[in-house]
Amino acid sequence: MKVKMISRNPDNYVRETKLQQHKIPRNYDPALHPLEGPREYVRALNATKLDRVFAKPFICNLSGHRDGVACFGKHPKLLSTMATGAYDGEVRIWDLANRTSMRSFVAHDGFVRGMAYAKNGNCLFTVGDDKTIKVWASKQPEEGEEESPVNTILSRHLLHGISHNRKDNSFATCGEVCAIWDEEHNDPIKTLKWGVDTLHTISYNPVETNVLACCASDRSIILYDQREAQPLRKVVLTMKSNKLAWNPMEAFNFTVANEDCNLYTFDTRKLSAPLKVHFDHVSAVTDVDYSPTGKEFVTASYDKTVRIYHAHQSHSRDIYHTKRMQHVVCIAWSLDNRYIFSGSDEMNIRMWKANASEKLGVIRPRERANFNYQEAIKEKYAAHPQIKRIARHRQVPRHVLNAQRKMRAVKDKELLKEANVRKHSKKGKVPFVSEKKKHVLRQDV
Repeated sequence: MKVKMISRNPDNYVRETKLQQHKIPRNYDPALHPLEGPREYVRALNATKLDRVFAKPFICNLSGHRDGVACFGKHPKLLSTMATGAYDGEVRIWDLANRTSMRSFVAHDGFVRGMAYAKNGNCLFTVGDDKTIKVWASKQPEEGEEESPVNTILSRHLLHGISHNRKDNSFATCGEVCAIWDEEHNDPIKTLKWGVDTLHTISYNPVETNVLACCASDRSIILYDQREAQPLRKVVLTMKSNKLAWNPMEAFNFTVANEDCNLYTFDTRKLSAPLKVHFDHVSAVTDVDYSPTGKEFVTASYDKTVRIYHAHQSHSRDIYHTKRMQHVVCIAWSLDNRYIFSGSDEMNIRMWKANASEKLGVIRPRERANFNYQEAIKEKYAAHPQIKRIARHRQVPRHVLNAQRKMRAVKDKELLKEANVRKHSKKGKVPFVSEKKKHVLRQDV
């Protein structure tokens, strides 16, 4: 008689160490798991609800300034260091890890209009209302030694902003003209002008580093190339743009924060219409900054809120606000993609989580695996009405809610009026104009 012995390979079920999880044989045949879909849906629903329960984005408040915060400067090498400038001319250097101010000094008479670190982070450039560009060492002075600038450059024109090149030693300032400077010289290498009164913000492209853009007082956005003798092109919008930010991953895209409560993302190759119009703010948008991934950007507004947008979506994915926060003037997204900093009129700098429900601190491997699984099933069932409703729901301040209702009523009234005019006019006399093209007046080359 033939005897068959059952033989098992211990490698299939025995753990090598106690730290490993038990190996469990599973049959993934869908016929054996008829309730897998409903079970996953309930998990996705619970994960979405927990996401909203744990959404507590506010981390801390950095106080120390004696006047409103005007601008930020992110250190290119150190995540825990950030510089801020105020309306009274004071500059503070912050240690973000310990949430303390390391240094403070009065840099300018009047407003600090802009600041930027050099490409290697060894010095900080500031510009102010006193027509000076001051260079400050990143190292803290020794005890008993006074804070004094390494170099002071006098400008012939008023200065409203500064931006440093990411790859070489040049930086650009804006005011009455756009001036390109070198760190080694006290006179501008090049001066570029296109017949406007004031340029109030300037930004170098982080990828194509010879290209830079300005927002001007005549409601225009002007593109420059520092290798050329003349500006490249100009696009004029219906209202003034306050700030401009380049996408760090898509070299040809930039977003502008506008006075008409909207933001516009443009492609430099086709400026006749924006790629996307971003809505939701109810007052002038004062600042915008991209995340290091280029997938999202954060905005600050006079409506006392901070909003986070996906780069290719029209409506915000999140809104941050507090009762005490007044007009938000400046905004910055940290270079590790985890934190957002906002500076407002009431002298405070606030630190927020970029992902409102993210857990701070040490996360164990099994916890991380669980978070990844929850993100995956939330994404899988994101289009389901119930999950979509819970994920999108946000509490907004009453004044924002009322302003949104008014704006919606005005827009509906305008659309109705346009439809009535079209209905009672000759065919083709009142053309349909898309929302994107309404806001661009003309393009000059």
